[in-house]
Amino acid sequence: MGLEDADALRVLRDALVPDESGAGGALVHRFYTHWFAVDGSVRDLFPPEMDAQRAAFGHALHWVYGELVEQRAREPVAFLAQLGRDHRKYGVLPTHYESLRRALRTTLRAHLGDAWTDAVDAAANQSLNLITGVMSGAADAEEGPAWWDGTVIEHQRVSRDFAVVRLRLDQPMHYHPGQYVDVHIPQCPRRWRFLSPAIPADPDGGIEFHVRQVPGGLVSTAIVNESRPGDRWRLSSPHGGLQVDRDGEDILMVAGSTGLAPLRALIMDLCRYVQNPRVHLFFGARYRCELYDLPTLWQISAHNPWLSVSPVSEYNSDPVWAADYPDVTPPRGLHVHQIGRLPEVVTKYGGWGDRQILICGGPKMVQTTKAALIAKGAPPERIQHDPLSR
Repeated sequence: MGLEDADALRVLRDALVPDESGAGGALVHRFYTHWFAVDGSVRDLFPPEMDAQRAAFGHALHWVYGELVEQRAREPVAFLAQLGRDHRKYGVLPTHYESLRRALRTTLRAHLGDAWTDAVDAAANQSLNLITGVMSGAADAEEGPAWWDGTVIEHQRVSRDFAVVRLRLDQPMHYHPGQYVDVHIPQCPRRWRFLSPAIPADPDGGIEFHVRQVPGGLVSTAIVNESRPGDRWRLSSPHGGLQVDRDGEDILMVAGSTGLAPLRALIMDLCRYVQNPRVHLFFGARYRCELYDLPTLWQISAHNPWLSVSPVSEYNSDPVWAADYPDVTPPRGLHVHQIGRLPEVVTKYGGWGDRQILICGGPKMVQTTKAALIAKGAPPERIQHDPLSR
């Protein structure tokens, strides 16, 4: 029965349950070890540290099999097709998909032992053919660039842990405001990091990123501390579906730290129109000095009465190191600066249930803000945010 045999597919799904450590499970670890052994050319496509990769692969594969068990193929096929198109940036070849299929089948069979029946064998063969076939076929059919290369033209350290980086791409990239791209920098070979453009797509190839140095984050630390004009970056095709409906209700935007970037791009895109829904943006950080883009937001709001901005910081005073960086205090006229944690400040005005709601920032901040809004009565279906595991 193959793909129609829910019981056999369930055996494969259950074998791929991620472990509590988030490291992808013993099976996924053995799969990568076996795959690298049978196809040495694959190893150079991955970063030296593999925990995050194994975890992401294990979670994705477990989800795909869960959908197949429920006989829902539409979303997995769309997901796998996008994955195949996106993996072109790594230099993945058709032969790699074939060696992946063989290595995964071998690992699953060894792991399941006596549970590997003829029915499971048929389900494994057909499902792995589907997974690798969709990814490989979508990659082959894609006519757009596999990646975009660009040169850093400006690197501005706007606070101790923040940098604004501007690039000029060799060829323009079309993306929708609010989307994100995967970025590779020369300081961190084979390591990629998702970043959101902070401006709408530029026909001349300009693009801007806002980056916060994350503790332990190799790529973000290198961008903030080491990137220089002249560096050559590589960008993947855009992802994500954050958007606003100009014909819909008024809009609440909640930005934590550099989560401002995609919302800023959406706001700048709205500036093209005379009439828009009202937009209220809460922009939060730890300290006042880390509200790095307030002067720009002030300028936008001064010329666009549909936009109002509420700056929020957890602490009322700045640390001593703030004196070493540009003063981001905006001219008078912006909404009153508020002190407190962003979710608490936003929800003290209610649940905002009559608004389109967009939240951007770190996973914990997004989860906490979303939960607080829902607790105040905001319908979950009105709340947008990027995937927290991207």
